[in-house]
Amino acid sequence: MILNHLWGIYAHPLEEWQTIDNRHESLTYSLSHILLIALFPSIMGYYSSVYLGWSIGTGAPVFLTHDSALLIAAAMYIALIGGVFALAYLAHWMAITFGAKPTFTQTLELAAYTATPVFMSALGAFWPELWFVVCIGILALAYSVYLLYTGVPILMHIPQERGFIYASSVVTCGLILLVIILAVTAMLWTNGIVSPMFT
Repeated sequence: MILNHLWGIYAHPLEEWQTIDNRHESLTYSLSHILLIALFPSIMGYYSSVYLGWSIGTGAPVFLTHDSALLIAAAMYIALIGGVFALAYLAHWMAITFGAKPTFTQTLELAAYTATPVFMSALGAFWPELWFVVCIGILALAYSVYLLYTGVPILMHIPQERGFIYASSVVTCGLILLVIILAVTAMLWTNGIVSPMFT
């Protein structure tokens, strides 16, 4: 079923949001989706940094040690899952302001399926050129925002006009969460807690 939703949000997003809303899936199901999808960036980050090497500019590819890449991948996995839960919590908290009364599971579904294209964009790391990965990431982020704007009226059961403002608020919170995750990562790196070790 998870694979069906994965295909559906790319092939026919409006119909897929309706299917997700009609099924009222459990918290466990939504959690299993997040745990599966968050593996993509973590595994690809590890694989590309240890075996493929990252090319930044015209210099030689940069490689990380196995242990360093594994630690960073594990930290990334935890941060991504935490970020989705934080976004779901904020979406649930803001929903009341916009006249919606969703369950936490509904907002978790919204956060999880909206984040899916960004997480899946990690497959671009099979060609770890910085410019290429950034371009793929920007396209994925744009599609995630589109999914959010189309999914909010359906999952939250609110009119489209109010849904637009609500979705914009969620996008703002998502960007703030991304900045917080990046800031925490930078602090951990500079303090040597999760600093990369190069080969």
